[in-house]
Amino acid sequence: MKTVLVHDWMNQRGGAEDVLETFVEMYPTAPLYTSLYAPEKMPDHWRKWKIFTSFIDRLPWSHSRQQLYFPLYPSAFEGFDFSGLDLVLSNKSGFCHGVITGPETLHICYCLTPTRYVWRYHQYAERENLSWVVRQILRPFLTSLRQWDRLAADRVDYFIAISKEVRRRIAKIYRRDSVIIYPPVDTGRFQPATQVEDYYLLVGRLVPYRRIDLLIKAFNIMERPLLIAGKGRDRGRLEEIAGPSVTFLGRVPDADLPGLIARCQAFMFPGEEDFGIAPLQAMAAGRPVIAYAAGGALETVVPGTGALFSEQSVRAIIEVVENFDPSNVSQTFIREHAEQFDVEVFKRQISDFVEQKLEQHQTIDLARWNYAATG
Repeated sequence: MKTVLVHDWMNQRGGAEDVLETFVEMYPTAPLYTSLYAPEKMPDHWRKWKIFTSFIDRLPWSHSRQQLYFPLYPSAFEGFDFSGLDLVLSNKSGFCHGVITGPETLHICYCLTPTRYVWRYHQYAERENLSWVVRQILRPFLTSLRQWDRLAADRVDYFIAISKEVRRRIAKIYRRDSVIIYPPVDTGRFQPATQVEDYYLLVGRLVPYRRIDLLIKAFNIMERPLLIAGKGRDRGRLEEIAGPSVTFLGRVPDADLPGLIARCQAFMFPGEEDFGIAPLQAMAAGRPVIAYAAGGALETVVPGTGALFSEQSVRAIIEVVENFDPSNVSQTFIREHAEQFDVEVFKRQISDFVEQKLEQHQTIDLARWNYAATG
Protein backbone atom coordinates (compact mmCIF):
# COMPACT_ATOMS: atom_id res chain seq x y z
CA MET A 1 0.00 0.00 0.00
CA LYS A 2 1.42 3.36 -1.05
CA THR A 3 1.04 5.63 1.97
CA VAL A 4 2.34 9.08 2.91
CA LEU A 5 2.12 11.06 6.15
CA VAL A 6 1.57 14.82 6.20
CA HIS A 7 2.35 17.19 9.09
CA ASP A 8 2.09 20.98 9.30
CA TRP A 9 5.62 21.92 10.40
CA MET A 10 8.47 20.40 12.34
CA ASN A 11 10.25 23.06 14.37
CA GLN A 12 8.75 22.56 17.84
CA ARG A 13 7.80 19.62 20.03
CA GLY A 14 4.36 19.20 21.54
CA GLY A 15 1.33 16.94 21.57
CA ALA A 16 0.98 17.07 17.78
CA GLU A 17 4.50 15.72 17.42
CA ASP A 18 3.74 12.89 19.87
CA VAL A 19 0.91 11.88 17.54
CA LEU A 20 3.23 12.17 14.54
CA GLU A 21 5.82 9.92 16.14
CA THR A 22 3.16 7.27 16.74
CA PHE A 23 2.05 7.49 13.10
CA VAL A 24 5.65 6.96 11.99
CA GLU A 25 5.83 3.88 14.22
CA MET A 26 2.67 2.56 12.59
CA TYR A 27 3.77 3.35 9.02
CA PRO A 28 7.58 3.19 9.16
CA THR A 29 8.11 3.05 5.40
CA ALA A 30 5.79 5.96 4.59
CA PRO A 31 7.54 9.20 3.57
CA LEU A 32 6.65 12.31 5.55
CA TYR A 33 5.71 15.62 3.91
CA THR A 34 5.79 18.90 5.81
CA SER A 35 6.13 22.61 5.14
CA LEU A 36 9.41 23.01 7.03
CA TYR A 37 11.81 20.98 9.15
CA ALA A 38 14.38 22.28 11.65
CA PRO A 39 16.37 19.14 12.56
CA GLU A 40 18.39 20.93 15.22
CA LYS A 41 15.18 21.58 17.19
CA MET A 42 13.74 18.09 16.92
CA PRO A 43 14.76 14.67 18.30
CA ASP A 44 17.93 13.26 16.76
CA HIS A 45 16.31 10.00 15.67
CA TRP A 46 13.90 11.94 13.45
CA ARG A 47 16.81 12.53 11.08
CA LYS A 48 16.46 8.90 10.02
CA TRP A 49 12.96 9.56 8.69
CA LYS A 50 12.32 10.18 5.01
CA ILE A 51 11.20 13.82 5.14
CA PHE A 52 10.20 16.08 2.24
CA THR A 53 9.72 19.82 2.76
CA SER A 54 8.13 22.65 0.79
CA PHE A 55 9.68 25.88 -0.49
CA ILE A 56 8.86 27.54 2.85
CA ASP A 57 11.67 25.52 4.41
CA ARG A 58 14.17 27.59 2.43
CA LEU A 59 12.77 31.02 3.28
CA PRO A 60 14.50 33.31 5.82
CA TRP A 61 13.47 32.85 9.48
CA SER A 62 10.96 30.11 8.60
CA HIS A 63 12.37 27.77 11.25
CA SER A 64 11.85 30.30 14.04
CA ARG A 65 9.02 32.57 12.83
CA GLN A 66 6.82 30.35 10.71
CA GLN A 67 3.87 32.67 11.38
CA LEU A 68 5.31 35.18 8.91
CA TYR A 69 4.49 32.83 6.04
CA PHE A 70 0.91 31.84 6.90
CA PRO A 71 -0.42 33.20 3.57
CA LEU A 72 1.94 30.84 1.72
CA TYR A 73 1.02 27.56 3.41
CA PRO A 74 -1.90 26.76 1.08
CA SER A 75 0.43 26.95 -1.93
CA ALA A 76 3.09 24.96 -0.09
CA PHE A 77 0.84 21.98 0.60
CA GLU A 78 -0.92 22.12 -2.74
CA GLY A 79 2.49 21.94 -4.41
CA PHE A 80 3.22 18.36 -3.34
CA ASP A 81 2.66 15.64 -5.94
CA PHE A 82 0.49 12.94 -4.35
CA SER A 83 -0.56 11.08 -7.48
CA GLY A 84 -0.74 7.30 -7.47
CA LEU A 85 -1.15 6.89 -3.72
CA ASP A 86 -3.46 4.59 -1.78
CA LEU A 87 -3.54 6.49 1.51
CA VAL A 88 -2.73 9.98 2.79
CA LEU A 89 -2.82 10.39 6.56
CA SER A 90 -2.59 14.03 7.61
CA ASN A 91 -1.94 15.18 11.17
CA LYS A 92 -3.41 18.64 11.16
CA SER A 93 -3.79 21.75 13.27
CA GLY A 94 -2.80 24.11 10.47
CA PHE A 95 -2.99 23.75 6.71
CA CYS A 96 -1.71 20.27 5.81
CA HIS A 97 -5.21 18.88 5.20
CA GLY A 98 -5.22 20.97 2.01
CA VAL A 99 -3.00 18.60 0.02
CA ILE A 100 -4.47 17.61 -3.34
CA THR A 101 -5.08 13.92 -4.00
CA GLY A 102 -6.64 12.00 -6.85
CA PRO A 103 -9.93 10.08 -6.67
CA GLU A 104 -8.04 6.80 -6.21
CA THR A 105 -6.43 8.06 -2.99
CA LEU A 106 -8.06 7.87 0.44
CA HIS A 107 -7.31 10.95 2.57
CA ILE A 108 -7.90 10.62 6.32
CA CYS A 109 -7.23 13.67 8.46
CA TYR A 110 -6.42 13.36 12.15
CA CYS A 111 -7.63 16.80 13.22
CA LEU A 112 -6.10 18.34 16.32
CA THR A 113 -8.27 21.41 15.69
CA PRO A 114 -9.59 23.40 12.75
CA THR A 115 -6.94 25.93 11.83
CA ARG A 116 -6.79 28.13 14.91
CA TYR A 117 -4.76 30.82 13.19
CA VAL A 118 -7.66 31.76 10.93
CA TRP A 119 -10.80 30.78 12.87
CA ARG A 120 -9.72 31.94 16.32
CA TYR A 121 -7.15 34.49 15.27
CA HIS A 122 -7.48 36.96 18.13
CA GLN A 123 -7.19 34.20 20.70
CA TYR A 124 -4.22 32.72 18.86
CA ALA A 125 -2.43 36.07 18.51
CA GLU A 126 -2.78 36.66 22.24
CA ARG A 127 -1.88 33.07 23.09
CA GLU A 128 1.31 33.15 21.01
CA ASN A 129 2.15 36.75 21.94
CA LEU A 130 2.43 37.80 18.30
CA SER A 131 4.01 41.21 17.83
CA TRP A 132 2.00 44.18 16.58
CA VAL A 133 3.91 44.05 13.29
CA VAL A 134 3.11 40.37 12.68
CA ARG A 135 -0.56 40.93 13.56
CA GLN A 136 -0.85 43.74 11.02
CA ILE A 137 0.88 41.70 8.31
CA LEU A 138 -1.44 38.72 8.77
CA ARG A 139 -4.75 40.53 9.21
CA PRO A 140 -5.44 41.30 5.49
CA PHE A 141 -5.03 37.64 4.55
CA LEU A 142 -7.52 36.20 7.06
CA THR A 143 -10.61 36.24 4.86
CA SER A 144 -8.93 34.48 1.96
CA LEU A 145 -7.30 31.97 4.33
CA ARG A 146 -10.70 31.16 5.86
CA GLN A 147 -12.19 30.61 2.42
CA TRP A 148 -9.32 28.36 1.39
CA ASP A 149 -9.37 26.43 4.67
CA ARG A 150 -13.09 25.77 4.41
CA LEU A 151 -12.81 24.53 0.82
CA ALA A 152 -9.70 22.48 1.59
CA ALA A 153 -11.69 20.54 4.18
CA ASP A 154 -13.80 19.14 1.34
CA ARG A 155 -10.69 17.41 -0.03
CA VAL A 156 -10.58 15.17 3.06
CA ASP A 157 -12.49 11.89 2.84
CA TYR A 158 -12.76 11.32 6.58
CA PHE A 159 -12.01 13.40 9.67
CA ILE A 160 -10.91 12.03 13.03
CA ALA A 161 -11.26 14.42 15.99
CA ILE A 162 -9.16 14.31 19.15
CA SER A 163 -12.01 15.28 21.50
CA LYS A 164 -15.70 16.16 21.66
CA GLU A 165 -14.82 19.86 21.57
CA VAL A 166 -12.78 19.45 18.38
CA ARG A 167 -15.55 17.34 16.85
CA ARG A 168 -17.95 20.21 17.54
CA ARG A 169 -15.56 22.68 15.85
CA ILE A 170 -15.19 20.44 12.79
CA ALA A 171 -18.97 20.27 12.44
CA LYS A 172 -19.44 24.03 12.86
CA ILE A 173 -16.54 25.26 10.72
CA TYR A 174 -16.11 22.54 8.10
CA ARG A 175 -19.69 21.21 8.11
CA ARG A 176 -18.26 17.70 8.35
CA ASP A 177 -18.88 14.82 10.70
CA SER A 178 -16.00 13.06 12.44
CA VAL A 179 -15.23 10.20 14.77
CA ILE A 180 -13.29 10.66 18.00
CA ILE A 181 -10.02 8.82 18.63
CA TYR A 182 -8.13 10.24 21.58
CA PRO A 183 -4.41 11.03 21.18
CA PRO A 184 -1.86 8.43 22.32
CA VAL A 185 -0.43 8.45 25.84
CA ASP A 186 2.64 6.37 26.68
CA THR A 187 1.25 5.10 29.98
CA GLY A 188 3.97 2.45 30.27
CA ARG A 189 6.51 5.21 30.90
CA PHE A 190 4.76 6.19 34.15
CA GLN A 191 4.17 4.13 37.27
CA PRO A 192 2.75 4.96 40.71
CA ALA A 193 5.27 5.67 43.46
CA THR A 194 5.32 3.97 46.85
CA GLN A 195 5.53 7.33 48.63
CA VAL A 196 4.01 10.74 47.85
CA GLU A 197 5.79 13.94 48.86
CA ASP A 198 4.48 17.34 49.92
CA TYR A 199 4.30 19.32 46.68
CA TYR A 200 1.91 20.10 43.87
CA LEU A 201 3.21 20.04 40.31
CA LEU A 202 2.79 21.68 36.93
CA VAL A 203 4.67 20.47 33.85
CA GLY A 204 4.57 22.24 30.51
CA ARG A 205 5.66 25.19 28.40
CA LEU A 206 5.57 28.46 30.31
CA VAL A 207 3.36 30.54 28.04
CA PRO A 208 0.66 33.08 28.95
CA TYR A 209 -2.47 31.22 27.81
CA ARG A 210 -1.87 28.44 30.32
CA ARG A 211 -2.67 30.85 33.16
CA ILE A 212 0.19 29.71 35.34
CA ASP A 213 0.15 33.20 36.81
CA LEU A 214 -3.18 32.46 38.51
CA LEU A 215 -1.79 29.20 39.86
CA ILE A 216 1.26 30.94 41.34
CA LYS A 217 -0.83 33.66 42.99
CA ALA A 218 -3.11 31.04 44.53
CA PHE A 219 -0.20 29.03 45.94
CA ASN A 220 1.42 32.22 47.21
CA ILE A 221 -1.68 32.83 49.31
CA MET A 222 -2.02 29.21 50.46
CA GLU A 223 1.75 28.96 51.10
CA ARG A 224 1.69 25.42 49.75
CA PRO A 225 4.70 24.08 47.82
CA LEU A 226 4.31 24.26 44.04
CA LEU A 227 6.93 22.91 41.62
CA ILE A 228 6.90 24.18 38.04
CA ALA A 229 8.78 22.13 35.44
CA GLY A 230 9.34 23.48 31.96
CA LYS A 231 10.68 26.38 29.94
CA GLY A 232 9.04 29.19 28.02
CA ARG A 233 8.99 32.87 27.26
CA ASP A 234 6.74 33.64 30.25
CA ARG A 235 9.20 32.36 32.85
CA GLY A 236 10.66 35.77 33.72
CA ARG A 237 7.26 37.30 34.40
CA LEU A 238 6.15 34.27 36.41
CA GLU A 239 9.28 34.28 38.56
CA GLU A 240 8.66 37.93 39.43
CA ILE A 241 5.27 37.13 40.98
CA ALA A 242 6.28 33.85 42.63
CA GLY A 243 6.56 33.62 46.40
CA PRO A 244 8.90 31.41 48.45
CA SER A 245 6.63 28.36 48.19
CA VAL A 246 6.97 28.25 44.38
CA THR A 247 10.02 26.61 42.78
CA PHE A 248 10.99 26.68 39.09
CA LEU A 249 12.79 23.53 37.96
CA GLY A 250 13.39 24.45 34.33
CA ARG A 251 13.51 21.58 31.88
CA VAL A 252 13.45 18.27 33.72
CA PRO A 253 15.35 15.40 32.02
CA ASP A 254 13.05 12.83 30.46
CA ALA A 255 14.40 10.11 32.75
CA ASP A 256 13.51 12.11 35.87
CA LEU A 257 10.05 13.29 34.88
CA PRO A 258 8.02 10.11 35.65
CA GLY A 259 9.30 9.98 39.22
CA LEU A 260 8.70 13.69 39.74
CA ILE A 261 5.10 13.31 38.64
CA ALA A 262 4.49 10.11 40.61
CA ARG A 263 5.49 11.72 43.92
CA CYS A 264 3.35 14.89 43.71
CA GLN A 265 0.22 15.47 45.77
CA ALA A 266 -1.71 16.45 42.65
CA PHE A 267 -0.99 17.57 39.10
CA MET A 268 -2.19 21.11 38.32
CA PHE A 269 -3.67 22.04 34.94
CA PRO A 270 -5.04 25.60 35.00
CA GLY A 271 -5.19 26.30 31.24
CA GLU A 272 -7.54 25.24 28.45
CA GLU A 273 -6.25 22.71 25.92
CA ASP A 274 -7.91 20.98 22.98
CA PHE A 275 -7.04 17.70 24.69
CA GLY A 276 -4.07 17.72 27.08
CA ILE A 277 -1.76 14.71 27.33
CA ALA A 278 0.08 15.80 30.51
CA PRO A 279 -2.89 15.17 32.86
CA LEU A 280 -3.17 11.60 31.57
CA GLN A 281 0.55 11.08 32.10
CA ALA A 282 -0.01 12.10 35.72
CA MET A 283 -2.93 9.70 35.99
CA ALA A 284 -0.79 6.92 34.56
CA ALA A 285 1.50 7.60 37.53
CA GLY A 286 -1.50 7.25 39.84
CA ARG A 287 -1.77 10.95 40.72
CA PRO A 288 -4.99 12.98 40.71
CA VAL A 289 -5.39 16.04 38.49
CA ILE A 290 -6.83 19.42 39.43
CA ALA A 291 -7.83 21.13 36.17
CA TYR A 292 -9.80 23.99 34.70
CA ALA A 293 -13.15 22.65 33.50
CA ALA A 294 -12.76 23.30 29.79
CA GLY A 295 -11.49 21.63 26.63
CA GLY A 296 -10.11 18.11 26.86
CA ALA A 297 -10.07 18.08 30.66
CA LEU A 298 -13.84 17.69 30.63
CA GLU A 299 -13.36 14.29 29.00
CA THR A 300 -10.28 13.04 30.83
CA VAL A 301 -10.68 14.26 34.44
CA VAL A 302 -13.63 12.18 35.59
CA PRO A 303 -14.94 11.53 39.14
CA GLY A 304 -12.35 9.64 41.15
CA THR A 305 -9.39 10.96 39.12
CA GLY A 306 -9.21 14.51 40.46
CA ALA A 307 -11.20 17.72 40.61
CA LEU A 308 -12.31 20.48 38.23
CA PHE A 309 -12.75 24.21 38.86
CA SER A 310 -15.15 26.16 36.67
CA GLU A 311 -13.57 29.62 36.73
CA GLN A 312 -10.04 30.68 35.86
CA SER A 313 -9.43 32.73 39.00
CA VAL A 314 -7.21 32.70 42.07
CA ARG A 315 -10.23 32.24 44.30
CA ALA A 316 -11.47 29.17 42.38
CA ILE A 317 -8.04 27.52 42.47
CA ILE A 318 -7.68 28.08 46.21
CA GLU A 319 -11.14 26.68 46.83
CA VAL A 320 -10.62 23.50 44.84
CA VAL A 321 -7.15 22.78 46.26
CA GLU A 322 -8.25 23.30 49.86
CA ASN A 323 -11.37 21.17 49.44
CA PHE A 324 -9.68 18.30 47.58
CA ASP A 325 -7.90 15.59 49.57
CA PRO A 326 -5.27 13.88 47.38
CA SER A 327 -4.91 11.04 49.87
CA ASN A 328 -8.55 10.08 49.38
CA VAL A 329 -8.02 8.59 45.90
CA SER A 330 -7.27 5.18 44.49
CA GLN A 331 -4.02 5.11 42.54
CA THR A 332 -5.14 1.87 40.92
CA PHE A 333 -8.41 3.37 39.73
CA ILE A 334 -6.68 6.48 38.38
CA ARG A 335 -4.09 4.47 36.48
CA GLU A 336 -6.70 2.12 35.01
CA HIS A 337 -8.57 5.17 33.73
CA ALA A 338 -5.40 6.49 32.05
CA GLU A 339 -4.74 3.15 30.38
CA GLN A 340 -7.87 3.66 28.26
CA PHE A 341 -5.82 6.31 26.41
CA ASP A 342 -2.68 4.22 25.98
CA VAL A 343 -0.68 4.41 22.77
CA GLU A 344 -1.52 0.79 21.91
CA VAL A 345 -5.24 1.58 22.17
CA PHE A 346 -4.68 4.51 19.80
CA LYS A 347 -2.78 2.37 17.30
CA ARG A 348 -5.49 -0.28 17.28
CA GLN A 349 -8.30 2.24 16.81
CA ILE A 350 -6.48 4.07 14.01
CA SER A 351 -5.58 0.82 12.25
CA ASP A 352 -9.15 -0.47 12.43
CA PHE A 353 -10.53 2.82 11.12
CA VAL A 354 -8.04 3.01 8.25
CA GLU A 355 -8.61 -0.61 7.21
CA GLN A 356 -12.38 -0.16 7.28
CA LYS A 357 -12.31 3.01 5.19
CA LEU A 358 -9.77 1.61 2.73
CA GLU A 359 -11.99 -1.40 2.14
CA GLN A 360 -15.00 0.85 1.55
CA HIS A 361 -12.97 3.11 -0.74
CA GLN A 362 -11.68 0.20 -2.81
CA THR A 363 -15.20 -1.23 -3.09
CA ILE A 364 -16.48 2.09 -4.43
CA ASP A 365 -13.59 2.31 -6.91
CA LEU A 366 -14.28 -1.23 -8.14
CA ALA A 367 -17.94 -0.44 -8.62
CA ARG A 368 -17.05 2.66 -10.62
CA TRP A 369 -14.65 0.68 -12.77
CA ASN A 370 -17.25 -2.00 -13.46
CA TYR A 371 -19.83 0.63 -14.34
CA ALA A 372 -17.41 2.36 -16.72
CA ALA A 373 -16.42 -0.93 -18.32
CA THR A 374 -19.99 -2.06 -18.93
CA GLY A 375 -21.52 1.36 -19.60
